[in-house]
Amino acid sequence: MKNILIATLIFLFNLQTNIKAEIAYIDINLILNTSDVGKYLNNYIQNINNKNLSIYKKKEVELLNKEKLLIAQQNILEKKEFEKKFKNLSNEVQKYRSERKKNTDEINQIKIQNTKKILNLLNPIITKYVENNSISLVIPKKNIIVGKKNLDITAKIITILNNQVKSLDF
Repeated sequence: MKNILIATLIFLFNLQTNIKAEIAYIDINLILNTSDVGKYLNNYIQNINNKNLSIYKKKEVELLNKEKLLIAQQNILEKKEFEKKFKNLSNEVQKYRSERKKNTDEINQIKIQNTKKILNLLNPIITKYVENNSISLVIPKKNIIVGKKNLDITAKIITILNNQVKSLDF
């Protein structure tokens, strides 16, 4: 009985030392923001936003000027004429807001779609890296409280991604 217990303990100890899971973590947001393809996407989105912002600022100034003119004419115009112009101005403002919202939604869709493209390009890279380096588990960095720096594979993945993918097609 004593020999069986000792043999079992030795077997379990040997089994436990042979089972070693390599774990790593990765910061997907850092990859999306600092990789070449991620920077390219962010610059593309920023350029679209800047163009639209200048267009919308001009439109806002135009609408504010129309509002000031209408307020200045309030006492001069007949009530029906003022209400008609006010209604037209309100419609223009509503149209402006809906166009701006539509444009913002389109930009967000572009960003979402292209982020998915980057993640689809990234998945095989991570899979190959994991297989080549005998890593059992990769965890997103956002779910880690504390971890050793040597377990972070983000920089290595960014380097591989930069070497394999140069830009996205929009």
